Amino acid sequence: MTGYTMSVQVDRPYEAAVEATRTALADQGFGILTEIDLAATMKDKLDVDLPPQVILGACRPPLAYEAIQVDPSIAAVLPCNVVVRALDDVTTLVEALDPDAMMGLAGAGALDTVAADAKQRLTAALAALTTSTQED
Repeated sequence: MTGYTMSVQVDRPYEAAVEATRTALADQGFGILTEIDLAATMKDKLDVDLPPQVILGACRPPLAYEAIQVDPSIAAVLPCNVVVRALDDVTTLVEALDPDAMMGLAGAGALDTVAADAKQRLTAALAALTTSTQED
């Protein structure tokens, strides 16, 4: 984990990890609003090769609505970005923006409960990825 992300390394190929991440997020009440194929975008725009990776824009509408009611400008850092990146053929990194860091950027102390809820749910989703890997 860096100062602004939470991450988990999973022993799954990239495509399987993307699907497992979608499922884990859905199990925590998150929907995927956006999806950016970062490797394809960089190849298209800059003609550079990156490992397969996707940015999933995850949103839990009740949390987003609560946050926007407190501080409408928080929408600038929504949705929660979750990156799924291939490390090799059988290992993938799943990384999410830490809601605590997001709230630090927003400087909105009134959003602490929203950030705590989002962090608990994202942490559970990441933990589910390692649990499901061990059970497969």
